[in-house]
Amino acid sequence: MFKNILIIGCGLIGSSILRASINKKISKNFFVFEKSEKNIREIKKINKKIIILNKLNNKISNIDFVILATPMSQYERVIPYLNKYLSKKSLITDVGSTKENIKKLKNKSLTKSLDWIMSHPISGSEVSGPKYGSKSLFINKWCIVFSDKNKVKQKKLINFWKKIGSKVIIMDEKVHDKIFSITSHLPHLIAYNLIKTAQDFQKIQKKDIIKFSAGGLRDFSRIAASNEIMWRDIFFSNKKNVVSAINLFIKNLKSFKKNIENLDDNTLRKKLVNSKKVRQQILNLKQDIAKPDFGRDQN
Repeated sequence: MFKNILIIGCGLIGSSILRASINKKISKNFFVFEKSEKNIREIKKINKKIIILNKLNNKISNIDFVILATPMSQYERVIPYLNKYLSKKSLITDVGSTKENIKKLKNKSLTKSLDWIMSHPISGSEVSGPKYGSKSLFINKWCIVFSDKNKVKQKKLINFWKKIGSKVIIMDEKVHDKIFSITSHLPHLIAYNLIKTAQDFQKIQKKDIIKFSAGGLRDFSRIAASNEIMWRDIFFSNKKNVVSAINLFIKNLKSFKKNIENLDDNTLRKKLVNSKKVRQQILNLKQDIAKPDFGRDQN
C-alpha cells in the first residue's frame, strides 16, 4: 500500500498500528519518531527493520503516510515540521479522540498542499506504552474516518484501516464529538470521580476501604487507570460537549437520589430494568462478550 510509513508517537495505539502494519506488510519501510527512551527500547524489540528517527527533518521527505499518535496537545508542535519537509503526495492521519479541534487546527496551521484526513480507531485500553501494543488491537473494532475532498486518498486511508482489521464508517466531526462525549468521555470522567470519591471517603472514615473493592469499584478503577495526559487533552478539547454531558448526568443522578429518598420502588425499578437493556444491545452489536465478569479468567 505504501513505501514509507512514519508513526509519530508510538505508545499503545501507535505501536499497535506499527505491529499490525508490519504483520500485514502494508509498507516497505517503517519509521518511528518517539521521544521516550523507554518507549524506544520497547519499539526496537518489535522488529529490527524499524527505523527510529530522533528528529523530524529532511529524512521524512519521502514519507507517503504519516500517522500522528501523540497526545493531541502535541499536534501543534509537529505541524511545522510536516509543512517544511513532507511532499504533497503524502497522506497524513491522526488517531485523536476529538475532531472539531483537530479540524480547526489543521485548517489554520497545515500547508494547503498537504492532505490530513482524520481517523479515530475505537480501540485501546487503560494501559499505555508500546509494551502493551498488539497487532490484533483493531480487529473487528470500529474506526471512524472523516470525509475529505481528496477521495482517492480517503479511499486509501479507509483501505488501510480495513487491512489491519477495522470496520470503517464515515462520520461528521461535530456528530462524532457529541456522541463520544457520552459514550467515552463521560464514562471516563465518572470513573475518575468515583475513585476520587472513594479516596475522600477513605480519608474521612480513616479506614482502608480499597482492599474491600467490590466488582463495581474495581472495574471503574480499571478505566481510571488510563493515561492522564491523553484524557486531559480529550476533556479540554471537547469541553462544550463534555460539560453538557456532565449536566445531563447530574440531572439524572439527582433524579435517582430523589427516587431513593422517597423509596419510589416502581420508578427506580423501571430505570434499572431499562438500563439492563443497553447491556444486551452492546452484546447484540458484538461490542463485548457475554461471559460473566467481562470474560476475566477466574483462575
